Amino acid sequence: MTSGSIASADLDALLVTARTFVRDELVPLEPTLLHGSWASIEPALAKLRVRARALGLWSPFLPKSLGGLDLPLDAYARLSEVLGWTPFGPYVCNCQAPDVGNMELLLQFGTSDQKSRFLDPLTRGDIRSCFAMTEPQHAGSNPVWMSTRAVRDGDEWVISGHKWFTSSADGAAFVIVMAVTDPDAQAPHARASQILVPLPIPGYSLVRNISVMGDVGGGWASHAEVRFDHVRVPVTNLLGPQGHGFALAQERLGPGRIHHCMRWIGICERAFDLMCRRAVARELAPGDPLANKQAVQFWIAESRIEIHASRLMVLDAAARIANEGQEAAREQIAYIKVFVANTLQRVLDRAIQAHGALGMTDDTPLAWWYRHERAARIYDGADEVHKTVIARRALKPYFNAQVRAAHAPPA
Repeated sequence: MTSGSIASADLDALLVTARTFVRDELVPLEPTLLHGSWASIEPALAKLRVRARALGLWSPFLPKSLGGLDLPLDAYARLSEVLGWTPFGPYVCNCQAPDVGNMELLLQFGTSDQKSRFLDPLTRGDIRSCFAMTEPQHAGSNPVWMSTRAVRDGDEWVISGHKWFTSSADGAAFVIVMAVTDPDAQAPHARASQILVPLPIPGYSLVRNISVMGDVGGGWASHAEVRFDHVRVPVTNLLGPQGHGFALAQERLGPGRIHHCMRWIGICERAFDLMCRRAVARELAPGDPLANKQAVQFWIAESRIEIHASRLMVLDAAARIANEGQEAAREQIAYIKVFVANTLQRVLDRAIQAHGALGMTDDTPLAWWYRHERAARIYDGADEVHKTVIARRALKPYFNAQVRAAHAPPA
């Protein structure tokens, strides 16, 4: 993230502009995506990307020298919530995952040549990228267990491996691949590196777009299975120092989770809005709207409370990252990953329930989000992993106190 600043009044004006743009110009396009394909809507979105740039909404996280808004993390978090109101809000404003994380990595660790070849066209929105880390044969909860290898052969890296859930690989111009370059390194986290691979390239294949709860997707809105079969790239395509792949990955995780969580809150707000509208409009009998039922009132109240709590937790974590760094905010980042992901699932489920049969169709975006965002409790670390870390940190002083008491001299 950049370290810019923005006055409160300017941020409020920016959020008003974004909210109007999303609701007046993006939301009306949703039926095309929900009932069609990414390819059918991409030409219209390309025009709206030009419109977003003209409105001053382009690349909010990037420095102004690269055409961005130079927003600090907490301000960008608030904008992410507004853009999350619609499935393609971040994409239209060039702050979509995984491109935003790749841009941040290249900005911080890329060489001049790497920035010219990969970062600059990405910041302009001329190309898209992807990030290949997860492997189907290994548990994602243990990221250091990886089979993809990159072997040095003269002035080239030779990459071989099998990845999946490489989001947005369909149509991407390059991939950042995590591969083991130092298999004998004593520390497991020092074995892997990140390498830039331009696409298409001999030896690389996109096996398929993976069907997610029945939706194969396409273009940016897809998750791919890919293979690297002796793919050769120059050694100069190494991103950052050799063996620092996981250190670089950690750099994108903290801010990335802020982005995701605030986008999820935007989805929650949209689902909440749809649920309330449905509760008032849908009658169970003449003159007896769904909103009169206590169960529905409880869903609405619980959702409102949980969304509000989620927002406060995320903004608190963002402020701590900005003021003290990611390491100091490590526990708060784990909190929000778990709490907001579960809030998202509960709010979407209540909204679908309130819509009845309509909620299961693609006549609203609820089912689309439920398919694609149920994974919020899995990607970027399963909830259970984060809960274990939180519990261990909470218990540590108690174990230490117990040890001290056991070794204390008798009274």
